[in-house]
Amino acid sequence: MKNLQLHSIDQGTARMTAHPEKVQPTTIAMHERQTPLTDLYQREPQRALIADSASTSSQVVPVTDPLHGQVTTAGHGIDIGVHPAVGGDGDGPIPGELLAAALASCLDSTLRIIANRLGIQLRRLAVTATGEVDVRGTLMVSPDVPVGFLGFQLTVDLEAEPGTRPAMLKALANAAEASCVVMQTLRNGTGVATQFNIDCE
Repeated sequence: MKNLQLHSIDQGTARMTAHPEKVQPTTIAMHERQTPLTDLYQREPQRALIADSASTSSQVVPVTDPLHGQVTTAGHGIDIGVHPAVGGDGDGPIPGELLAAALASCLDSTLRIIANRLGIQLRRLAVTATGEVDVRGTLMVSPDVPVGFLGFQLTVDLEAEPGTRPAMLKALANAAEASCVVMQTLRNGTGVATQFNIDCE
């Protein structure tokens, strides 16, 4: 099963191939981890509601620096830069790149988990997410240009163990698309509420 072209993912591509190189099988069984959780959530749906968060603070990077910042999530600090296209130095990840990173990593982890549950042995997996932005919108150059990403391109390159049935790989791709939280959030849209606590005394 060489160079099996499977299907596209939201204007992206998925290339799934078999590869002869040996990969050590995992000892992690996701069904053993997830089955007790799904049973719990069926009994107590309220337990399934979780919250992810991230925060910034001028205590880390002086507020007088308009080109740098730091965002903290899960106890890890990530230095943030500003894109040269809007006057930055481009010397660190920009927020849009973190959004692309969230999309790529979410699909990557979803593919890994579902492959594990389906008993599909993966040889190699690479996910690339690229988003395009017309910065005239955020710079208010033209009122006709929307602020935000115009869309994302996802490319999935996956190698599976020789002998893996194409139908299983198709099931893997379909299930991963349906279950990827970040992908579905971007595709379907979600509300964003803001609260400004302003002190000017």
